[in-house]
Amino acid sequence: MNKSIFIVDDHYMVIEGIRSLLQNEKDIEWIGHAMNAASCLSFLHQRQPDVLLMDINLPDKSGIDLCKEVKEKYPSVFIIGLSTFDQQSFIEKMMDNGASGYVLKNATQDELMKAINLVAGGKKYLSFDAAQSLRKVKSSAIVLTRREKEVLELIAAGMTNIEIGAKLFISSNTVDSHRKNLIAKFEVKNTASLVRMAVQLHLID
Repeated sequence: MNKSIFIVDDHYMVIEGIRSLLQNEKDIEWIGHAMNAASCLSFLHQRQPDVLLMDINLPDKSGIDLCKEVKEKYPSVFIIGLSTFDQQSFIEKMMDNGASGYVLKNATQDELMKAINLVAGGKKYLSFDAAQSLRKVKSSAIVLTRREKEVLELIAAGMTNIEIGAKLFISSNTVDSHRKNLIAKFEVKNTASLVRMAVQLHLID
């Protein structure tokens, strides 16, 4: 199935480079580009792509802010952050603002296609360097007790507090307390983000 792609980046060489990587892919439809946030929003008002490749440094607005605005207006558009930086703060802010992926501008054709296909299928994708950057910062700061790891694995398996309590022979209130502690430790907003981060950091399978 064809996936329509749009890119917003203020460097024409980057746009052309990515377009040349994707132009011969049979299930990719390149529908255009913008070189700033205003042009991007103007285009999206007329037509929405399946996947939007978004530079995080734009001349008129931060890509991080633009990402949030686009997701609020067009929730069905999947966004992949594009950057030369693999700094943890940039990656986290893009993902928190609704991006489904984060890829560095030196990505290969294979990596770019993998990111687009996963994101278009509703999954998340972090380039190896971006994932490593997050892992270094987060995993060194996050220390889980044996019980927290057990609870985390069962949360990831989709079990409720009552089900987890029954399996571990503890009360559902205790499970809820562990859940809240985990959310605080990982510095995330909800259980879905907790599980996503734990998988990215390879703290659970």
